[in-house]
Amino acid sequence: MADPGRTGRTIRPTIAVVPDSNRGVALGAGAFLLWGFAALYWPFLSSSEPTEILAHRMVWALVAMCVLLLLARRGLAWLLPVLRDPRRLLPVAAAAVLISVNWWGFIYSVSITQTLQASLAYFINPLMTVCLAVLLFAERLRAAQWVAVGLGGAAVVVMTVAYGSTPWLSLLMAASFAAYGAVKKYVSLDGMQSLTVETLVMFLPALGYVIHLEATGAGTTFSVSPGHTALLIGGGFVTAIPLLLFGMAARRVPLSVIGMLQFIAPTMMFLIGWLLQGEDMPPSRWVGFGLVWLAVCVFAFDQVRSSRRRSAALSETGGLPDVPSTSTPPTTRE
Repeated sequence: MADPGRTGRTIRPTIAVVPDSNRGVALGAGAFLLWGFAALYWPFLSSSEPTEILAHRMVWALVAMCVLLLLARRGLAWLLPVLRDPRRLLPVAAAAVLISVNWWGFIYSVSITQTLQASLAYFINPLMTVCLAVLLFAERLRAAQWVAVGLGGAAVVVMTVAYGSTPWLSLLMAASFAAYGAVKKYVSLDGMQSLTVETLVMFLPALGYVIHLEATGAGTTFSVSPGHTALLIGGGFVTAIPLLLFGMAARRVPLSVIGMLQFIAPTMMFLIGWLLQGEDMPPSRWVGFGLVWLAVCVFAFDQVRSSRRRSAALSETGGLPDVPSTSTPPTTRE
């Protein structure tokens, strides 16, 4: 190794991050692929109403998260102090309500074979998120981001004409998830802990609703088939496992990579709705989705360009631009 004193330069250590980064990309892609395939899972529960499916999802998601926390040797000792502190609990409770609305919208849309609306929702979600950043956090958008937002707004107008009415399900899912991400900025827990508390907050109302349905004979937990019961229980793990993969990925790759990977899920939903479920795609819908995809491309290009500029600036100041971020961003889809 050269002597820094003789060369006049400070030699920085080289950190091998490529294998871990590649693993992070694989984990992230796996999470978003599972979220995309979820559009095929919930229609198997068509014997149940979306609200009942949502209640079961909340109940069994808590069980799944507790199992995963114990398997990860995280323990539950942190939980009681959170429940005793209103300042920490209230933001999580608000997040729980918002993610419940988002889950219901997704379950309902795929249950009535409106998967394209779910796809549209998660394509425009990043654009709605940056709008909230401007309104709530006084963030300034770059010119390309304004172009992307404008294209997204135009797409919603075109899709409104294409559907013959406002795509309320898409807007509901996109708005609830964007608001969920904003609320998560005030949550002082990591991803797994936050989701555990969120599902715990909704557990008793959800369990009470399930018990009410079974007591009145309106529930389907045990009245359809053992397979149906297993699928209801499995919904908790369908919720938790992608979140676990996502959390592992977020610690290994930069946020810009996560931003690119998140479009895997809505692309899969679009293909499922169009090719497998046979949803109608008249020319006007193609125009609407074309505007959405153009907005996504502009948004993605701006993100990559901004990330490269930051890396170049870090390089000039002696930083380590190639080291992945170790911070965990707000969950992009739950």
